[in-house]
Amino acid sequence: MKALAGLRRINLEGLRWRVLDAKGQVLGRLASQISSVIQGKDKPTYALNRDDGGVCIVINAKDVCVTGRKLTKKFYHWHTGYVGNLKERSLKDQMAKDSTEVIRKAVLHMLPRNKLHDDRDRKLRIYAGSEHPFGDRPLEPFVMPPQQVREMRPRARTALIRAQKKAEEQEQGAEYSGKSANSSGQRHKKTIQLRTEDLETAVLLLQVILSDMLRR
Repeated sequence: MKALAGLRRINLEGLRWRVLDAKGQVLGRLASQISSVIQGKDKPTYALNRDDGGVCIVINAKDVCVTGRKLTKKFYHWHTGYVGNLKERSLKDQMAKDSTEVIRKAVLHMLPRNKLHDDRDRKLRIYAGSEHPFGDRPLEPFVMPPQQVREMRPRARTALIRAQKKAEEQEQGAEYSGKSANSSGQRHKKTIQLRTEDLETAVLLLQVILSDMLRR
């Protein structure tokens, strides 16, 4: 019953139940995909004023990854309402305390702030481990799209671009060396042909000279 808490006010008929595995996934890319699934942007019937998104179940939230130094440099801030009580907590401490809130906050900040925000929040179910209480539902595993070059980290992107340029330069160098070898071979053949022709003309001249001498 606790698993369905908050879902009773939502019409669950015809909704798709998607399961996302957060193990080894980058937080920002994962949150963007979850927000698109909850809003229904993967459907052709998507509209801004309609809530056609499906229910999203995220497992292994404790194994989500972040890039750079966000574990120690990223902080969450909130105020208790009392004077001077501005609190903060690093991402590392938040992961140790409750890793599900890290993904929830990342997704909710990507959703538009309108009247559908609360219902979309109720469709998001996050669990720290691999177990969830929705085994009786028609679940569909969600496959993350492959990471493209523009989505890579700056160092990895520059390294990949340099490797591609180096491979292209090597191919061009091999083609140029092959062309130069062919041209040099053709030139060598031409020189040999010219030398043979010169020898033939020289032999003919000698024969003519000898014949003239014998006639005298």
